[in-house]
Amino acid sequence: MSAYSQLLRDEFPDLDSDYIEYLSGLIETEKDCFAESSDVYELIGPVLSGIRPDKKEDDILALCNKLADVILGGKISGVSTRTLSAPIFLGEMVDEYSVDDFPLKSSDMQPWRPVAVDQKKLAKAEEKIKQKQDKRSAADSNAPAVIPSRENDSATASQMISRKDTEKTESRAPDIRIENFDISFGSKRLVEEGLLVLSYGRRFGLVGRNGTGKTTLLKCISSGSLKFSNKVSILHVEQEVVGDETEALQSVLECDTVREGLLTRERQLVASSQESSNDPMVTAELQRVYQELQAMESEKAPSRAGSILNGLGFSHAMQKAKTRELSGGWRMRLALARALFTKPDLLLLDEPTNMLDLKAILWLEDYLQEWPTTLLVVSHDRKFLNQVTTDILHLHSKRISTYRGDFETFMKTREDQLKQQQREYEAQKEYREHIQIFIDRFRYNANRASQVQSKLKMLEKLPKLQEVEKDGEIVFKFAEPDHVLATLLRLDEVSFGYEKDRMLFDNVNLSANMGSRICIVGENGSGKTTLLKILLGDFEPTKGLRHTHGALRIGYFSQHFVDQLEMNMNGVEYLHSKMPGRQSEYYRSVLGQFGITGDLALQSVGTLSGGQKSRVVFSNLAMQVPNLLLLDEPTNHLDMESIEAMGNAINEYPGAVILVSHDERLIEVVAKELWLCKNGRVQSIEGGIKEYHRMMKEELEISRI
Repeated sequence: MSAYSQLLRDEFPDLDSDYIEYLSGLIETEKDCFAESSDVYELIGPVLSGIRPDKKEDDILALCNKLADVILGGKISGVSTRTLSAPIFLGEMVDEYSVDDFPLKSSDMQPWRPVAVDQKKLAKAEEKIKQKQDKRSAADSNAPAVIPSRENDSATASQMISRKDTEKTESRAPDIRIENFDISFGSKRLVEEGLLVLSYGRRFGLVGRNGTGKTTLLKCISSGSLKFSNKVSILHVEQEVVGDETEALQSVLECDTVREGLLTRERQLVASSQESSNDPMVTAELQRVYQELQAMESEKAPSRAGSILNGLGFSHAMQKAKTRELSGGWRMRLALARALFTKPDLLLLDEPTNMLDLKAILWLEDYLQEWPTTLLVVSHDRKFLNQVTTDILHLHSKRISTYRGDFETFMKTREDQLKQQQREYEAQKEYREHIQIFIDRFRYNANRASQVQSKLKMLEKLPKLQEVEKDGEIVFKFAEPDHVLATLLRLDEVSFGYEKDRMLFDNVNLSANMGSRICIVGENGSGKTTLLKILLGDFEPTKGLRHTHGALRIGYFSQHFVDQLEMNMNGVEYLHSKMPGRQSEYYRSVLGQFGITGDLALQSVGTLSGGQKSRVVFSNLAMQVPNLLLLDEPTNHLDMESIEAMGNAINEYPGAVILVSHDERLIEVVAKELWLCKNGRVQSIEGGIKEYHRMMKEELEISRI
């Protein structure tokens, strides 16, 4: 340890060793330029004040004097510090003295000489430093050689692959490492110089703001656009199962191609053995097939497939239903079931909870906690990520950062990192400003020319000063409607069924006033969306009455909101088509209330992310200034910050809100009443979402018995 480090350690025993090493390095670099203790203070005084604001200036000045003693070999050890008791003004002292009080001798007069600073050399040095800084800035901002044109709205990936990687493509190393890749969507760069390391057997959650490229990254991995040295099986749950005559359970079983191949071969060999019972080759091969089927526990496959389907909400009758009879949402669940049954080396899931009710989500959380291979899941459900993931990948500022632990651990770690980065930024900025003040002060002083040159070189060597990158705050805002004192909407003893002899629910009584916050929960197929359609007026009750106020204006958000959009239009054009006659600035201001700002407002809707598309729909809804909001799964595709902004906007909205949602966090924030659709009834739950969560957990435990 150097003398400087030891002295700093003695005076500041609790100072971090990194700071001590940094300050010692500064002193070692500049020690030849020190002429007095004030030079030491100018170098490290502001830095120490920034690191330890609790220390008095006198303490820091005393430390600098001790350091100067060490550096200058005791030449200035007798320097003392004097502090003025009050400020003095030299101008006021002029009248107190006359010129005669200070007679000058001729020997005291020295002829004036110009400052001995070579201005050409100084200017040349400054110009050279400026050129280097400009060159460094240009290098940082240079785009890669190949950039897709703006008209190209598809995702593209480029990657630098070493020869070593290409020689190992047939290996089956369990870990996956993808490096040196860029991803773009049209002309927008999403990832630059990416590095993605997926350790085998760990469960990764991919998080980030809407539009940062999470879904695009999954597609590039599954399509083979990104190369890595391992040979692994990858399954991306992206599209629903094609409807045909195959039963749902059989559709799951057929995805195990090895088992299906063995069963097909078994049937062929059995038929052959019946024709020629004495053929030893047929008998031997049939025996081998039986052994392989037994080794993979083929007889347990139907039970395992049925268990997965049951956990995802498929009743016994639905498992026997043909896939063409299932809706798109149930086919997506079937695709998820096939993936869980197959168990690929790498499973890619994109918002798997969007299609599930709370009971199915709880089952999936438990199932994925025992997942044996590698999992990469995109989700904006905090509780799901906390239950499932072992690591978090944060896609931010075109980079992918990895954090160990669940989502809550990631949030705490990132918050601490941002605070530390902000402290380092402020300390470095103050240090730069301090050096620049010294340069500006002594730029034309001949005695300090060498020090100025040294300071200029020091500035050149310092890393580029970058502000801490923080995500901007997301704010949603619904327009304030006129106040209505009476009940806006009421259902009296309403019953409804798609078939007269089979009622979906009976005797529903529900009312909404200004300020109502009603959340409807229940399993898929229990009638939640149908109830919203009755409230909306799209469906007529089979029995009972629907009462509405004359001033009622309903704003409806459908979970299938994509069907409402024109993909070839941009956001401004879409709002203009819904409510023509306004200036484009008005439409842009409405879009801005839901985070669609700048170029996003002029980007075609088809190129926006799922969350950004939903914000465009919310903008259209808010433009209508409704006094009753009917929201069907409004959080689907929204990132976590947007969900939080949605909750705040609903709480600030003076009108009535009735929503269907499975997002526990949103329900906790906004719901004043919780209604459960179950067994043909719609009833209130005392205890809110926590009580409903307990009920679903209890039902899952019973189903496992």
